[in-house]
Amino acid sequence: MADTTRGEDLQAVAKAAARAFDLVPTGPDEPTPRDGIAQRLQTDPDTVERDLIKLVLTIVELLRQLMERTALHRVDQGDLREDQEERIGMTLMILQDRMTELCERYDLTMEDLNLDLGPLGSLLPRDSG
Repeated sequence: MADTTRGEDLQAVAKAAARAFDLVPTGPDEPTPRDGIAQRLQTDPDTVERDLIKLVLTIVELLRQLMERTALHRVDQGDLREDQEERIGMTLMILQDRMTELCERYDLTMEDLNLDLGPLGSLLPRDSG
């Protein structure tokens, strides 16, 4: 009987956690999320592929920008040989081209990938150029 109670407790915790992330609809007696808060994950079966691609591309773009900044820092510090600088530059250019192709394929812009984190600002830094 203790196992049954524990299983029910775990299910209740899982449901509460899922609701906190707006992954399951709230029940009729539960409050709905307030308007004006950060955008929640929307699970629409018609757009799930595009939304998943958007999430993956956002993560890849964040990593690409971090790699680019790291590479520029290493170049400024003189940590890289000329051939390494050339290889890193080419790799980053190819990655940028692939990102552009994937965004076009799924009808996304780079701005679509820049998630709004509410009071924290946007996820990705704005390109200055």
